[in-house]
Amino acid sequence: MTEHASKFNLTILETSDIHGNILPIHYANNQPNDVGLAKIATLIRKERARHEHVLVIDNGDLIQGTPLAYHHARLDNESFNPMVAALNELKYDAAVMGNHEFNYGLAFLQKAVNESQFPWLSANLTDEAAERPFFGKPYMVKQFADGPKVAVIGLTTHYIPNWENPAHIEGIRFEDALASAKWWTAYVREQENPDVMIVSYHGGFERDMESGEPTEPQTGENQGYAICHEVPGIDVLLTGHQHRSISGLAINGVTIVQPGVGGATLGKVQLELEKNGGNWVVTSKRSELVSVQGVEADPAIMEIAREHEAKTQLWLDQPIGRLKGDMLVRDPMAVRMKDSALIEFINKVQMEISGASISNTALFDNVSPGFPADITMRDIVSNYIYPNTLKVIRISGQDIKDALERSAAYFEQYDGGEIKVSPSFSMPKPQHYNYDMWEGIEYRINISRPEGQRVVELSREGKPLDMHGTYDVVMNNYRSGGGGNYDMFQGKPVVKDIPTDVAELLASYIMEKGTIEAACNHNWEVVHD
Repeated sequence: MTEHASKFNLTILETSDIHGNILPIHYANNQPNDVGLAKIATLIRKERARHEHVLVIDNGDLIQGTPLAYHHARLDNESFNPMVAALNELKYDAAVMGNHEFNYGLAFLQKAVNESQFPWLSANLTDEAAERPFFGKPYMVKQFADGPKVAVIGLTTHYIPNWENPAHIEGIRFEDALASAKWWTAYVREQENPDVMIVSYHGGFERDMESGEPTEPQTGENQGYAICHEVPGIDVLLTGHQHRSISGLAINGVTIVQPGVGGATLGKVQLELEKNGGNWVVTSKRSELVSVQGVEADPAIMEIAREHEAKTQLWLDQPIGRLKGDMLVRDPMAVRMKDSALIEFINKVQMEISGASISNTALFDNVSPGFPADITMRDIVSNYIYPNTLKVIRISGQDIKDALERSAAYFEQYDGGEIKVSPSFSMPKPQHYNYDMWEGIEYRINISRPEGQRVVELSREGKPLDMHGTYDVVMNNYRSGGGGNYDMFQGKPVVKDIPTDVAELLASYIMEKGTIEAACNHNWEVVHD
């Protein structure tokens, strides 16, 4: 056997959490942005030209997240899915289900799956009888000519039922990802005898990768650390969901990578193998992230998006109403420190539509611009960036207080200097969307106090809130299921379910009114000593 025949190099490329980003732009203002599949495509083509043996895998959260993806899903869904078309053009080998794949319902998701020229892998998503994978393939195997046999198992965070509209996941059983990893790796090893075992997991890490200390409540949402330690025989763990940028690391000998969000980087793992006694053995592994910064967009991907983008831009710039007053966001931290007209407006629309007299919402991101005098659909989707729906749940006064304490933990304890976001809300990724602001109650938060002791005033209509009383509160579906570690909301009675996207509700409300007015009753504030 020659030296050449006894060695083999494999390059694994991963995208994850693309979230509908095809084009390298900011939709809030159409300015250039170093993100998206059009730039990723250029990197993938370069890697394929450079390396003979390449596997390309998307790790989930592909088909939701931008106005283009929203417009396709809600207003133009008879056409071919542009995200899938892009992956087809790039000849992806496989994709994995992410939690946001379910946001627009099973019919829309199944259409995307049917249009795909690659398999969607989901070993732990089964039918209700747990007899077969819901989406058809738990894993794939690729046998390279004169080279190794490579297996890829797909897993999805099983925490999805805590967030998603039940109608969107009807008939699906979400098996524990860690338990499924153990079962399927053993099964694949026995049935397929692969030389390389890859697990592509739409989930992240629940512990510090070096110390093993917990970095989040052990809910099972992220199990990457446990998978590396408790599942033998994995060579590479591709991860996502947390939007972290992770490379150059191994946990218990398992090489890991996570390529951030939006297509800002491409995950890359390189394996070197040698023939040993008739079998291929991995002798070297390394991971890195390749940035799209400064990379030219791929013309073929731009062309795939062209017609969708033209329709999206027309839709985004449709005027839908006028604003009297000021709802612009100039300082995101200031918006989170005291009641503002923008947050009050969103809460009051939620209350009016739902009939509930108490509401909460968040300023989802620090780039949320607020509303200008002439409001368009672009302004709506730039501020309300998630396809959330609304639910009214019945909770106690104590639940409200506990939820306010959870939100109050957003701030580091004040020490006389700059007001800062707590690491628990900024690491491993920014979680501004997990800080809620309320309407229908009066409250004051003192961030000079320790966490859990910060709610210093809490009343309703001028009277102390009854801790044992019950209240109907409207909030988004993610929060109502306990998302963001709001465990006090889990399992509470659902009084009303409003299955229309909040962005649509806001747009319809403004169109119906024609003109809205900025108002602020200053029912809450954050203070310090």
